[in-house]
Amino acid sequence: MRNAFAEEALRLAGEDDRYFLLSGDIGNRLFNDYKERYSDRFLNCGIAEANMTGVAAGLAIGGFRPMSYTITAFNTVRCLEQIRIDLCYNNLPVTVVGVGSGLSYAGLGYTHHATEDIALMRALPNMNVLCPGDAFEVKGALRAAHAHDGPVYVRIGKKGEETVHEKIPEMKIGGALVIRGGNDVCLLAVGSMLPITCQAADILAKNGISAQVISFYSIKPLPYSTLENSFDNFSLVVSVEEHSRIGGAGTAIGEWLVDNDRPTRSFVPIALPDKIFHAAGDQEYARSELGLDPEQIAEMVLQKLGRI
Repeated sequence: MRNAFAEEALRLAGEDDRYFLLSGDIGNRLFNDYKERYSDRFLNCGIAEANMTGVAAGLAIGGFRPMSYTITAFNTVRCLEQIRIDLCYNNLPVTVVGVGSGLSYAGLGYTHHATEDIALMRALPNMNVLCPGDAFEVKGALRAAHAHDGPVYVRIGKKGEETVHEKIPEMKIGGALVIRGGNDVCLLAVGSMLPITCQAADILAKNGISAQVISFYSIKPLPYSTLENSFDNFSLVVSVEEHSRIGGAGTAIGEWLVDNDRPTRSFVPIALPDKIFHAAGDQEYARSELGLDPEQIAEMVLQKLGRI
């Protein structure tokens, strides 16, 4: 996903001379092409994420359309106050990009885990939250964010994620994408869990369960028409996210159900447990240990449907 970000950043800078890329001392070689062409619109702010957010705010006030980019945990939690006051209070057109979301950096321990960021960002007034599901969606999400006149948080994975799309889809703030059709259960995949959810749908198919898969990439605002269609047409809707079960997409959907007087028994949120994961290992290992691999996701759905 980060390579897709670099490619799209280069394209956006070529199309719009207001585009300005800020890096928190990461991706230096990744942005070589960008720096060669647009060195006057690139700044390595160093390991100073709060300051980088302030710089982005100043650039936006000056007429630029900046994007700040660094590791998710550092570009959200570490500079939350600056995002809240500098960006959201002033409703500035700044895109905050967090790379390595969820458990992408599981091997580096809890300091690098990004499992509370959706909760933090969606709680901020004026902030929009997008979680693209593969490299093609990263480019689509960045285009939607760049066109928006206000702050947007874009949560992306790291590298090597499986792609689901064959081309860049049309994306918008408040949208979602139907990836495959189904009749028995609707699976709402958040961010980089999209390929994993598709694999879970394949397992369900082998068990005679037809699963619709939706890339549920807009967490704030929610894709309201998608939610209405999903809960109107399926007896079971399941969200899947690599984020704490507290405050994430599942919580947002639950709030929508309550606000619209809909029964909550038809909804199952699958997310990370409310605990710190102390073990070290790669992302696949962490997902397996915490219940987010395709087999365990499919098993939870089968249990809810009374099939096992």
